Amino acid sequence: MQVEPDARGAVQDRTELTRRMSAVLDRAGLPAPPDAALYRPAVVEVVHTVQRALRSGALDPDRRRTLEARLDREPDPMCAPATPRGHLSRSVARALRSVPARTDADGRPVHAEVTAWSAAERQVLDEAFRLLSQVWPESAAETRETVAEIALLDGNAIDGFTDFTVHGAVLVNRTRLLAGPGGLPGPVRCAEALIHEGAHTRCNAAASVEPFLLPDRSGVPGGSPAPDRSGAPGGGSARELLVATPLRADPRPLSGLFQQTVVLARSVLLYRRLAGSGAAADARHTKLTGDGAQAVRTLSAHADSLAPRGRRVLEQCAGILGERE
Repeated sequence: MQVEPDARGAVQDRTELTRRMSAVLDRAGLPAPPDAALYRPAVVEVVHTVQRALRSGALDPDRRRTLEARLDREPDPMCAPATPRGHLSRSVARALRSVPARTDADGRPVHAEVTAWSAAERQVLDEAFRLLSQVWPESAAETRETVAEIALLDGNAIDGFTDFTVHGAVLVNRTRLLAGPGGLPGPVRCAEALIHEGAHTRCNAAASVEPFLLPDRSGVPGGSPAPDRSGAPGGGSARELLVATPLRADPRPLSGLFQQTVVLARSVLLYRRLAGSGAAADARHTKLTGDGAQAVRTLSAHADSLAPRGRRVLEQCAGILGERE
């Protein structure tokens, strides 16, 4: 993987992931769907369930039939708006367990849930993709090869996240489709959300094929897919080093910082392509560049924890964000 979008590399990673998922189902005696259907978040969730179950031995017939019934076999269009479904609601529940408890201005606990897309929200999503296709076609192409479902969140607990248990799904708060306080248009903010969550998804797939981080002292692969907000596999051990990051108030493992660095570098590249489109876009570019530079400096201080591949990506991020020595 590289920081610049690469649709061909995304297809290669997706192909390797579907090969591995098919092997898991084969070990369980379950017929694998076609690859196009296998790369569906609901099916990915089933594969994770099967993999966990196999650690205790072979599946009994009833369990096998139950799981087989959950294997969708008809592929859906890639990168499409998702309707509320069980695998997405379960992912949100996991994400909520991973964020610090807090209340809103009225003293009520913050919440989040998957919601249906309105016609107006679908139009904003279409406009965001048209914008990406115009100003950064390589990114639009990679996103369409990486993201399977775009789910919409309602509520004030989570802005957005990815979850390797439902890999291919990105969950975005509906407020990220609205104009920002500084006047940033809704389609631009939506395009940034697609870049942001798509980068996490791309990192998760790439890291599962070849880690970006070296194993930590406890033997947990630091480069395993680690989600932005939910408890997906590979999040690290209790003894893993936690560091301050630009995008999260709570300390994160190095794997989370690594992904944030890539996200910020790609987001800066988006706004670099929108230069001259208005004061709001310029201000956003400045903010993201500062956050990205901070991320590069912190990650560089722990470069000895990066695998060679991770060091190459860090060097690319440093070049983009003006932090190369």
